[in-house]
Amino acid sequence: MTLRHFLTGTELSCDELGALLHHAAELKAAPLSSRALEGRSVALIFERPSTRTRLSFEAGVFELGGHPLVLRQGEMQLSRGESAGDTARVLSRHVAAIGMRTGPDAVLEELALASEVPVFNMLTAGHHPCQALADLMTLREAFGRLEGLKLAYVGDGNNVARSLALLGALAGVEVAVASPDGYTLTGAPDAQLTTDPGEAVRGAHAVYADVWVSMGDEGTADARRAALAPYRLDDTLLDRAGPGAIALHCLPAHPGEEISAEVLYGPRQRIWDQAENRRHAQKALLALLVSG
Repeated sequence: MTLRHFLTGTELSCDELGALLHHAAELKAAPLSSRALEGRSVALIFERPSTRTRLSFEAGVFELGGHPLVLRQGEMQLSRGESAGDTARVLSRHVAAIGMRTGPDAVLEELALASEVPVFNMLTAGHHPCQALADLMTLREAFGRLEGLKLAYVGDGNNVARSLALLGALAGVEVAVASPDGYTLTGAPDAQLTTDPGEAVRGAHAVYADVWVSMGDEGTADARRAALAPYRLDDTLLDRAGPGAIALHCLPAHPGEEISAEVLYGPRQRIWDQAENRRHAQKALLALLVSG
């Protein structure tokens, strides 16, 4: 069996991504139809707080017939100096796959380098590919296709924006990212970059927002809010997108900051579908990884 990891999302080919999203839709329609993890365990390492990631992976592993081993910060020897590599060497003897939610990408990369089982990224500072899978699944549900769609992201050019741009390019989705100076997206060569949110959303099928103050950004919260205020996703900005455009947000949201309450809870969004689709897309991912 060929060992493969899912660290940035670019490990997938275009065809594999399409097949994964098709399988995710099948799993959504019949949540207990796959037993890909029957009799096996999956380690889920959380060094950062989580709501949607933990819920969706824990429930998803169970629905695939497996046992989720949730390992929190402070419960492992990682917190006392054991290396990520040694942690992987031990976990590989017990589980079918390892997921990690951490800070530096280098920690996840070290884990994957030493692991004898698939490693998947549940969030790092640089990437959030599982979120992007759910986002693409949601777009596919809303519009019946991905090829030729335009997605506009407004706000900080962060890990979510990077994963949207990287996986969006694989799926044939045009991704435009509008950010103020100092918050520009890097590491996504196919993304269209601008400082003008109106330009980014022109003709877009979906407009995407994320929090202005992420984990670790608390020390610069006031400066970030001031710089990002013109990038709020509200009805006025959504009206400048294409006809029938939908609003997306990876959550948690702060109504009145990066998104208005009217959009977050209104009829023009698919945000809560996104949150549910994390489980289905990740189940399809796990089935692919453990199949070799």
